[in-house]
Amino acid sequence: MPEIIFRYFPSLSEDQRKKISSLKPLYEEWNNRINVISRKDIDNFYIHHVLHSLSIARIISFKPGTRILDVRTGGGFPGIPLSILFPGSEFTLLDSIGKKIKVVSAVAEELKLDNVRFIRKRIEEETGKFDFIISRAVMEFPGFVQLTKKNIISNSENNPVNGIICLKGGDLSRELGRFGSSVRIWEIKDFFPEPFFETKKIVYLPVPSS
Repeated sequence: MPEIIFRYFPSLSEDQRKKISSLKPLYEEWNNRINVISRKDIDNFYIHHVLHSLSIARIISFKPGTRILDVRTGGGFPGIPLSILFPGSEFTLLDSIGKKIKVVSAVAEELKLDNVRFIRKRIEEETGKFDFIISRAVMEFPGFVQLTKKNIISNSENNPVNGIICLKGGDLSRELGRFGSSVRIWEIKDFFPEPFFETKKIVYLPVPSS
């Protein structure tokens, strides 16, 4: 139920509440045609997808005009929920799989999310420049940084400054490698006590210099 979102984000406008409430019915409708979300996750949609995505809003409030690239967006997470929360920011959702882009573009059109655009492409091919790269556990962190650092601009009006924000899980000590001393990590369970978030983390890396 969307009430869990409203509990953690009580200052949402009426329009934002309506859009959040419409997310699950829209995804259920599309999922019956094009499977992009597992049945288990649909049953726990607002915690596993929406609240998980919005955990990023606990570490940063994107300023109007901020440009964000959601890499390998899949079903539109974290990009779609964040675009509802930050209507003044510009979100680009990228995925190489056409059916996923079809679903997320249809959802955004239905919700009239005019701050979202879509690209069917591999991140290796994307040349656009953005303030932030966001993703949800698409690959190991060092490789992800290598692929996306070319797309980040260094001048920043946000706090924290421009960089990469990833939603990850489990023990990251080995995966982070040489970035271990450069990243900042937040435990999502410190924001939301639901059991799903017990091992979930937000990993933030400021604009990589090399």
